[in-house]
Amino acid sequence: MEAAVKGWHFSGLYCQRYSEKPRVSRRESCSFQGLSRGIWRKTLPLEVNSSELNSSSIPFLRGGYVLRRKGIQVLSPRISSPSVPVEFLDAWEDEYDGVVINPENLPSSANAFASALRASMSNWELKGKRGIWLKILLEKADLVPIAIQEGFNFHHAEPGYVMLTYWLPNEPCLLPASPSHQIGIGGFVMNHKREVLVVKEKCPCSCSGVWKLPTGYINKSEEIFSGAVREVKEETGIDTIFLEMVAFRHAHLVAFEQSDLLFVCMLKPLTFEITIDEKEIQAAKWMPLDEFVSQPFYKEDHMSRKVIDICISKYDNRYNGFIAHQMTSKLDRKLSYLYYNEPEKI
Repeated sequence: MEAAVKGWHFSGLYCQRYSEKPRVSRRESCSFQGLSRGIWRKTLPLEVNSSELNSSSIPFLRGGYVLRRKGIQVLSPRISSPSVPVEFLDAWEDEYDGVVINPENLPSSANAFASALRASMSNWELKGKRGIWLKILLEKADLVPIAIQEGFNFHHAEPGYVMLTYWLPNEPCLLPASPSHQIGIGGFVMNHKREVLVVKEKCPCSCSGVWKLPTGYINKSEEIFSGAVREVKEETGIDTIFLEMVAFRHAHLVAFEQSDLLFVCMLKPLTFEITIDEKEIQAAKWMPLDEFVSQPFYKEDHMSRKVIDICISKYDNRYNGFIAHQMTSKLDRKLSYLYYNEPEKI
């Protein structure tokens, strides 16, 4: 997947996973006394007469009134007796004394969701729960404004869903912030003739018309080195293998005010015939190293020139980058890659 703007000003998401604990019971008997944060506030009876429903100015749920949206009237629930069974949202506890609401089992109707959400929030506060995570799928997007009016905040969104959060304790929120970084990669490929694989972008950016290294974004759940190999293949048709990660650049307030990490990888070519992706690349070729570094762009951009110098040093065995080593961590018991120098090279 290609970036909209590349070069060394390239703008290349972290999600915290919560392990599934025993689910919170959906139906319990409880009383809702005065809570410290006032979650259970003024309510209306479920039986509301027609004159009340036809009111043109009716406040929303948090005050216990009616939501009008696309003809839907959402009524805040009222528990007539502390012993009446209450329907709670299907959820499980996370590792941090919080709650993750099951997005697959959210009520379909706005009324049912509003009632269950308020009852659940009151119940969780009574139990001393902390952060609440609410994932709403695209097909139930009409539930989003109800959650927002109940005090939830947007955390992040991806195709198909939006994640919202609520911090129950009356203290500073300790929930992790939304993903803040984009991750990009650049591939340095040089053949035995000391020719560098370079491309010209089809973008009106600062590097337009400059012969540069292939760059791009990594895909979701893609390894850094795999992304570098893939981007070079997509843009130039050249097959490569990963050798080392030689440098990375960290920048802030780039695209959409996100921070940006760009990892530069040394790759070894396995094929040499170029086939470009004409939708994204204007041209690609093998360029003599001296001609490549003599471009005015690299004389003026000190960071880009430094990266090229490091890559040349690595090619000449005068520099050691990071190699990807696969190992398991006790923290998550999963295989992942740690990038470091071989011990004898440190």
